[in-house]
Amino acid sequence: MSIPTLIFRTIRWSAWEGCEAGLEHVDVRPADGGLDISGVVIAREGDDRFGLSYRLKLDALWHTKRVQLRTTSGHVVHLESDGRGHWQENGKDRPDLQGCIDVDIQATPITNTLPIRRLDLETGESMEIRLGYITVPDLTVFASSQRYTALEAGSLYRFDGLEDGFTADLPVDEDGFVLDYPGLFKRLD
Repeated sequence: MSIPTLIFRTIRWSAWEGCEAGLEHVDVRPADGGLDISGVVIAREGDDRFGLSYRLKLDALWHTKRVQLRTTSGHVVHLESDGRGHWQENGKDRPDLQGCIDVDIQATPITNTLPIRRLDLETGESMEIRLGYITVPDLTVFASSQRYTALEAGSLYRFDGLEDGFTADLPVDEDGFVLDYPGLFKRLD
């Protein structure tokens, strides 16, 4: 599936329990035949409160090419990919991420949209993927396995964390961007 004809979009989510627990602002814009996605998250993970800014560069096939993350406490990660599963972190090869096409940033539902759009599953179809999971606020990156299933292609997908058993049904909008992530995030108008 190629990048849809999109104009500049702004998306906001709050934490499930409300804005005081977390808020995210994301700008999505077409650029260089793909997408530039940039966002800011103010939230907490357990007792840790954090601020995070990130930028993602995607190609026309929804392959992640570049990921830049920075926390307000000074953690910085810069990932580069050839779009075929070869990664570098801060200029050094990451062979443990071999074969990963997508990333999943713990603090945002925007990265769930990446495999949903890239896989372009039909209703009832399911796909297991390996991706680079990024914890927040420490910005640790490691390979993780997940499964996406199209419950209703174009509107509802099941996410399964294959290593921790976590499952969520994710409704998406007409462009495939996650609306709500039950228990974690909800889209704001």
